Amino acid sequence: MESIRNIYCVGRNYGLHAAELGNDVPEEPMIFIKPTHSLVGIQGQTIGLPGNRGEVHYETELVLHIGQDYKPGAQVDELVDQMALGIDLTLRDVQSVIKKKGHPWLPAKGFLNSAPISEFRPFTGFESVKQTEFSLRKNGEEVQRGNINDMIFNLQVIIDYIAEHFGLGKGDIIYTGTPAGVASLKSGDRLELLWGEELFGAFTVELK
Repeated sequence: MESIRNIYCVGRNYGLHAAELGNDVPEEPMIFIKPTHSLVGIQGQTIGLPGNRGEVHYETELVLHIGQDYKPGAQVDELVDQMALGIDLTLRDVQSVIKKKGHPWLPAKGFLNSAPISEFRPFTGFESVKQTEFSLRKNGEEVQRGNINDMIFNLQVIIDYIAEHFGLGKGDIIYTGTPAGVASLKSGDRLELLWGEELFGAFTVELK
């Protein structure tokens, strides 16, 4: 985790997820960031989260690791060397308030431990990754399932957009957006992240 630099996240990148929250589908990628202090490796442990700031929602996502500095025209398969599964944890009540006020999302998205992430695996290529779905199980029941084919903005568009507007280099990671099915968590919930049938990581929630 020490080698990770910037944590970019893509909001509203699956149409059904935007619809379930009553949001408009964006016309260009909606990018926000999380502090590196929000990252926590998923190793089967219990992870503490704030339980006194309203509902905490899970948002399961494919995460890309950038292996070299971006150059114009660079393709996904050249730039991305590893991938993981992660959860963009969100303080939904906090987010609802700050959205109405037009304030930045940081308080709702950037809190400590708000970016649980599995160990990284080799990125097998854009065409290969499209063939596999990722999912989240909560207490043994599937609650989210996604495929990057359903993204509003594909991986290449996301990468080019981030590079042009903010810069993109070796060690950056990108949470690429969540499919429909997000909901709140409670203490004791056990979350399991799967790539196809392979378990990428699991942890237990403790709301403090």
